Amino acid sequence: MIKNCPNCSKPLRLSEAQQARLKQALAALEPGKQLTIRCPHCKKAIRLGRNGPPAGGGADTATGGVRPPAPPELDWLKTGRFQAEEKVEDVPMALVLFADTPARQKIRDAMESVGYQVLTADTADEAIERMRFVNFACVVFHSGLESSLDESIFHRYMRQMTMERRRYIFYILIGPEFHTLYDLEALAASANLVVAEEDIQYFDIILRKAIPSYEELFGPLLDELGAQGKR
Repeated sequence: MIKNCPNCSKPLRLSEAQQARLKQALAALEPGKQLTIRCPHCKKAIRLGRNGPPAGGGADTATGGVRPPAPPELDWLKTGRFQAEEKVEDVPMALVLFADTPARQKIRDAMESVGYQVLTADTADEAIERMRFVNFACVVFHSGLESSLDESIFHRYMRQMTMERRRYIFYILIGPEFHTLYDLEALAASANLVVAEEDIQYFDIILRKAIPSYEELFGPLLDELGAQGKR
């Protein structure tokens, strides 16, 4: 039984009665025929065969391509509970490139709560100038600050940075287009973490989950590079 929309990846959350009716309708399908339902979230068509979604994933044909895995479930985020309560220690400076709004202050407070020393910048030029003189361990950038991410001077600066420097920066993108903690989306955007704009209120919890995972993955490599004098 299909659980997530293949177009927007959001859970369908069908009731038992709806699941029963859907199974009955699929069982009655003739061979080669498909049943079309609508996603309650994105309103796009979901096509199902007797054995589930067809080879194309059941997504609306307008989307095309291979369907990526769904974003992670974030039910734990709204409860404020996170099983791993490791404290983030010895974390140096962070740069926040974000418009001067209450949201920026929330981001700053969250980063200071996990140990960062935070500097802020209002423009890409100011942020790049600051990075000339400070080795930031973390950089936070709002995707809409420069019209769009594709046209962003700062994002291009981060993507073109030499790996000798870039590998030591935990790069976080925040914007309405992102799904929080969606690693595949972060990889596609050349970042280490993406956060949906609507989840800024939970930013401290997100950091407490993401930073230890990042350090667990890259820590041994960075330690070895340091031991070889390559940092």
